[in-house]
Amino acid sequence: MTTPLMDIADGAADQPGRLSWVGMEGIDLPLTLAGRPVQARAHAGVSLDAAEARGIHMSRLYLALERLVDREITPGRLQEVLAHFLDSHHDLSREAFLDLEGEAMLRRPALVSPLAGWKAYPFALRGRLGPDGFALRLSLEIGYSSTCPCSAGLARQLIQERFDRDFEDETALDHEAVRRWLGSEQGIVATPHSQRSRAHLELRLDGGLEALPVVEVIERAEASLGTALQTAVKRVDEQAFALANGQNLMFCEDAARRLDRTLREQPGVAGFRLRVVHAESLHAHDAVARSQWNWPEVEG
Repeated sequence: MTTPLMDIADGAADQPGRLSWVGMEGIDLPLTLAGRPVQARAHAGVSLDAAEARGIHMSRLYLALERLVDREITPGRLQEVLAHFLDSHHDLSREAFLDLEGEAMLRRPALVSPLAGWKAYPFALRGRLGPDGFALRLSLEIGYSSTCPCSAGLARQLIQERFDRDFEDETALDHEAVRRWLGSEQGIVATPHSQRSRAHLELRLDGGLEALPVVEVIERAEASLGTALQTAVKRVDEQAFALANGQNLMFCEDAARRLDRTLREQPGVAGFRLRVVHAESLHAHDAVARSQWNWPEVEG
C-alpha cells in the first residue's frame, strides 16, 4: 500500500497574515499572438487571503497555463485561466493575476518597393480577476524615426546663406546651374539630425473585447507618426523614408500629441498612458514626453 505524500502547504502558517500576491515569475510559455508563435514569459499568482494558511498550490497555477499553450491569446482565454486560478484556490484567494511578456512578430512592407521584412514589437499583457471583475491591460513598444524641427530650420538657414554666397555675383539665375547646385554637397551644406525613437503605450482595454487589438494599435500609431522603422528596403524606399522624415518633423511633444489623439479614437481602449523617448543624436540625454487619459492616479 502506497503512503500518501503529505502537502506541507496545507499546514497552518507560523505567523498568520494575508499576502497580496503569491505565485511564480518567469515561466516560459509558447503562445500565439496576431497569428504568429511567441516565446513568452508568464508571471502567475493569486492573493493569499486566508491568513492562517501557510501557502498556495503553485502547481495548480502552472498546470492551468497549459490552456494557453500554442493558442491565440484572447481576452476570453486569459479570463478563463484566471477563473481557474481562483477555482483551484477557492478557500484561499479572492484575486488572481496573470502577466504575459514577449515580442509580437509582424511582417511589414517596404514604403515603395515590393520588399517586406519582420519586425518585433515588445508587448506585455496584465490580467486581473477579483471581486471587482476582470481587468486587462496591454503594453506595446513601437519604434520610429524623429527629425528635429529646430535642426531642420537651422539647416535650411545655412543652405540659404550658402546659396547667397555661391550666387551673389549672378544677375540672372540659370535654372540648370541652380538645379546642379541643389544636387551637390556644396549646395546641401547642412542636414537636420534624426534619431531612433520609441513610443511606450499602456492601454486599459474594454472588458468585452473578443480579440486583442495589437495589430490595429500598432498600425494606427505608426500611421499617426508617419516614420515607422523599416525592415528590408531598396534605395527607392530609403528615399521615400527621407521624404517621410522631412514631412513629419517632430519634437517629442508632437509625437506624444499625435499618439494621444490616435489612442483616444482607438476602439476598445478605455484609458491609456503613453511615453515617447527621442534618443537625441545632438545631446547625451533623451527628450521625453508623457500623456495619459482616463488613467487612475493611484494604482493598486
